[in-house]
Amino acid sequence: MCGIVGVVSGAPVNQLIYDALLLLQHRGQDAAGIVTQEERKFFMHKAKGMVRDVFRTRNMRALPGNSGLGQVRYPTAGNAFNEEEAQPFYVNAPFGIVLVHNGNLTNADVLRAELFSTDHRHTNTDSDSEVLLNVFAHELEHATRGVALQPDDVFKAVRAVHRRVRGSYAVIALIAGHGLVAFRDPYGIRPLAMGRSAEGAVVFASESVAIEGTGHEFQRDVAPGEALFVDLAGNLSAQQCAEKTQHFPCVFEYVYLARPDSVLDGISVYQARLNLGASLAKRVVSTVPPSDIDVIIPIPESSRPSATQLAHLLGVPYREGFVKNRYVGRTFIMPGQEVRKKSVRQKLNVIGSEFKGRNVLLVDDSIVRGTTSREIVQMAREAGARKVYLASAAPPVRYPNVYGIDMPTSDELVAHSRTVEEVRALIGCDALIYQDVDAMKKAVGAGNPALSGFDASCFDGVYVTGDIGPDDIARLNAGRKGGTEDEEDASRLALPNAADA
Repeated sequence: MCGIVGVVSGAPVNQLIYDALLLLQHRGQDAAGIVTQEERKFFMHKAKGMVRDVFRTRNMRALPGNSGLGQVRYPTAGNAFNEEEAQPFYVNAPFGIVLVHNGNLTNADVLRAELFSTDHRHTNTDSDSEVLLNVFAHELEHATRGVALQPDDVFKAVRAVHRRVRGSYAVIALIAGHGLVAFRDPYGIRPLAMGRSAEGAVVFASESVAIEGTGHEFQRDVAPGEALFVDLAGNLSAQQCAEKTQHFPCVFEYVYLARPDSVLDGISVYQARLNLGASLAKRVVSTVPPSDIDVIIPIPESSRPSATQLAHLLGVPYREGFVKNRYVGRTFIMPGQEVRKKSVRQKLNVIGSEFKGRNVLLVDDSIVRGTTSREIVQMAREAGARKVYLASAAPPVRYPNVYGIDMPTSDELVAHSRTVEEVRALIGCDALIYQDVDAMKKAVGAGNPALSGFDASCFDGVYVTGDIGPDDIARLNAGRKGGTEDEEDASRLALPNAADA
């Protein structure tokens, strides 16, 4: 996953984009970039690191203009250590285009070969976002054929992109001297929202929080397969560009990835997590009598709403038992398994009085590799807990995710090919309770019954695009950089991976 933002305004946008990226920092901590446009010139700065570290005063002063893009990167394809793979990406023809992308292309290798042999375009990195940019640029050049650019030409190019590209993609691109285009894959897997200011500025962002938090009014989500074009005067055109659409947003956004104060595709993330807690309560009661639980403690941060609702329904005290160091990044985003292990105790510290002599039910949003869970259970025992139960607001993660979450190989998933009892023994808790897959979909989907469903492929193995089979998983995993827990980088992939909290 990544966080992306794009703005067309009547005033300078560098500070606005910076502020929006801070609000999206949870979606990526590997690199950040901003590009702005003034008088058909692009001004760009991007580098590895957090937003606050990448952009200094001198960098911001060098980003003039009233339109621009920004991205925070969490690498799911390519090389995390290559600064050239930070976004935005730029290509000079036609017109000059810069692009930011959230998602993951499942046919990037095929497209890269086509770009070289048929389209005669060159890509210089392993990033699938650069592939996507060049496909769009080629199709836009084909659509215009040397004449002045019109919105219909942009929509024609996006239609061609939909025909060629497979996987998940939420895209914002800036076309030099013309305007901004935003579009989403035909399944709407990755989120993309639009808002406006009272002064007429138009902003697109991965989450509504980045729109509202920068003083804009959230208007709507970009529909699956839809493209929107905003010229530099702020005039907006929209068109459905996919031949067939179904709305299957990624359910992991609601479980873990998105901020709780966001609304994605009509669903409040916070309410979805409350619903997951209510559903989880039924599973807990069937496994552990509430009378045997002295206290319910969330594992910060994403599990708090679910834990709160669970405690309320079970009539068990809710307590904060962990203090989080906010200056350590999300563990699953970190680029190596050894780094993840070392960071757990740096990230969380126990409040011993909440554990000593008690039977504790820990609530997490999800259990992926099990690394964090095992460490946290041990920390609870060291703090004096009599018994340690663990409940997950999400079902067992058993399958690779290919749509933009860093969850590449089955071998890294603690629940893959293991029973719940085997996972419990591995983690070391006294009881392990998982959410049910159908119950999860029902709990999240209650916020918007109009959705076709959800991409829950990492839980149920059903890939909504219909083009992923065992051979594709093997091929994508074969391109992954690194392979053992001890290697410096074990999360580079030609496809994606998810999360401990």
